[in-house]
Amino acid sequence: MSTVAAAEARTAFYPSDQYGYASLLSEAELAVLARLRAVLGGQVRPLLADHWERGEFPGAIVRPLVDLRLMDPEELSRTGTVPSALYGGFRNFELARTDASVATFYNAQSGLFRTAVNLGGSAEQAAELDPKIRSFEYKGVFALTEPEHGSDIAGGLETRARREDGNWVINGAKRWIGGAAGADVLAVFARDEADRQVKAFLVPTGAPGVRLAKIHGKTSLRIMQNADIELVDVVVPESARLQNINSFKDVAALLRRMRSDVAWTATGVQAGAYEAALRYVKERGQFGRPLASFQLIQEKLALMLANITACLGMVVRLTRQQEQG
Repeated sequence: MSTVAAAEARTAFYPSDQYGYASLLSEAELAVLARLRAVLGGQVRPLLADHWERGEFPGAIVRPLVDLRLMDPEELSRTGTVPSALYGGFRNFELARTDASVATFYNAQSGLFRTAVNLGGSAEQAAELDPKIRSFEYKGVFALTEPEHGSDIAGGLETRARREDGNWVINGAKRWIGGAAGADVLAVFARDEADRQVKAFLVPTGAPGVRLAKIHGKTSLRIMQNADIELVDVVVPESARLQNINSFKDVAALLRRMRSDVAWTATGVQAGAYEAALRYVKERGQFGRPLASFQLIQEKLALMLANITACLGMVVRLTRQQEQG
């Protein structure tokens, strides 16, 4: 394939990628995303509408997504290539083009939990746990938000931890924790009663004193199973504390690294909506013509595409700056 043809192929990888930002990815990274797209189209998308109606997560999609090994894909690992930050962004974009809940499910492990362990944990903790996180052998979620504290969690965090006989005893509550019911551990953020600083602990979901309850009646991220979590005198050893998180400043550093994932997901949702709308108006006829032929429809599509283009440009730039430090 000629250089021009290759560039055109990459530009056409996403119908909503008008400037061909996907061309910044390597051929191997594009191949991984193409594999992901095939699984999403063939094994994930067909299950979503019914599960959305029921407000349930389709468990059948987990194994196909896990088997893709998107965090250490074969196309890159066999050549010793490390996945780029931009690849991670487009991975979230691809997932979100299909469904925001699916993207959130995967990113809870690949983004939130993995970042908490790799940056918040000691070098020894990260070395031990990261391979298990990448393979989903060790599943975890990020438990920060509380019933009365979301945006003001920095100063309002109420969950408490105290040292007792060499262990930690945790009491408190968490809310809106997506994927908690299917996790092995919760990365629980709690305020140390001794120094009032925020620390983090890997709490097994089956530990005595941990109670999880599904949040019902929600529409946003409907198939993602969010939980209320109660922690009553939960005991964990010092070895379960993430050693590099010793204040909310450390938590904020984690959040800074993960916020770009949220932006990529939002951009992917826009792209999925635009591409679905475009397909529909080309197929749907009224007054003897496709809906796409009407200027009012074209104006709406053009506005959607302009917003997606701006968002893609922003998240690509954000991710490259982040990768450069």
